[in-house]
Amino acid sequence: MPSVDPANLRERSRFGWTLLTLVAAQVGLHGCLNGMRLTVPLLAVNEAHGSAVIGLLMSLFAVFPFLLAIPAGRLVDRRGYQIATRMGALLSFVGVTVAVLSPEIWALGISASLVGAGSAIGMIALQRTAGRLAHGEAQRLRIFSWVALAPSIATFAGPMLAGLLIDYVSYRAAFVGLALLPIGTLLATTQVPIEAPRAPINSSGAPLKAWDLLANRDLRKMFFINWLIAACWDAHAFALPILGHERGLSASSIAMVLASYAVTSATVRLTIPFLAEYLQPRWLMTVALALTASVFLLYPLLHSAWAMAVCAGIMGLGLGGIQPAVMSSLHTFTPPARQGEALGLRSTVIHFSTLVMPISFGAVGAVLGVAPVFWMTGAALSAGAWAAFGLPSRAKDA
Repeated sequence: MPSVDPANLRERSRFGWTLLTLVAAQVGLHGCLNGMRLTVPLLAVNEAHGSAVIGLLMSLFAVFPFLLAIPAGRLVDRRGYQIATRMGALLSFVGVTVAVLSPEIWALGISASLVGAGSAIGMIALQRTAGRLAHGEAQRLRIFSWVALAPSIATFAGPMLAGLLIDYVSYRAAFVGLALLPIGTLLATTQVPIEAPRAPINSSGAPLKAWDLLANRDLRKMFFINWLIAACWDAHAFALPILGHERGLSASSIAMVLASYAVTSATVRLTIPFLAEYLQPRWLMTVALALTASVFLLYPLLHSAWAMAVCAGIMGLGLGGIQPAVMSSLHTFTPPARQGEALGLRSTVIHFSTLVMPISFGAVGAVLGVAPVFWMTGAALSAGAWAAFGLPSRAKDA
């Protein structure tokens, strides 16, 4: 019988436990964010606010993430994981608490801003730490596949928790339930090793600018693909509650549609670690974007919750594999000492979209109705599929 190295077993155990706590911390932050992105617009609709106001509220989830992402990335590069993650969890908790205390529209705006900021800061720290656990690109893809399960779990748990509490208790109870999730993130931060690398400097000793990273062609492509994916998520988060309300669906039925996406995306992500050696990111992204485009073109033609859930499930199959491939490639193309900064720049690009697109969706929805929002997004995703086809077959080829 072969001997077992106790030191190797301990190392693997520490690695597995660290990865598990990263997933748990992300579930707390992302579950809170997704639950709030369901609850806030539903409460606004219930209070008879129009599409333009809802679009503004959804945009507020991106204001502070847009402003703070690059400084947060530099903070993570300098100080490591714990400080940024705890800061993000506290901001999320305070944001939900504001909504618990007051259901007024101004309070919902403050709440959306703080929860968005907390989630973004914590996510940058979590993603950077996950990428630095890997030794080689194949292992990095596997790690990000496991880490990508967290948003799938959170997209199921957060909206479902909120939807059930709204239907059977109250909106305030939904906010109280969501406030518990970032507390779980705080508890999970203690299990990750402490490291504090220095911020990068150039030959003159001055700090490098984050936008210098855009000189890398492959990073530009990654940011562009991320922007399209973010616009898709924003359109779905904005338009689905309105479409569901127009179709007479309950909050829990709308949550079921969102949960369908979470289940199928999690299923895809569970398979990627076992297929990492054979997957080509270019084809993965191209097929996923084309599949998701078809779903958005079909959505406005549907009337039942079950039909919408099927479409959301297909979208989950499409988008479930994109995030691990994009995150792995982003780490591969970025200098190790600037990975937090690159993630901050990526977050800035994404949240600029999240800031601008819901306002645009609100304007379109107010004038033309919600259906054109789906169709415009589907057209953009079709163009994105063609752009993704031009990426390298594998990151190591770049």
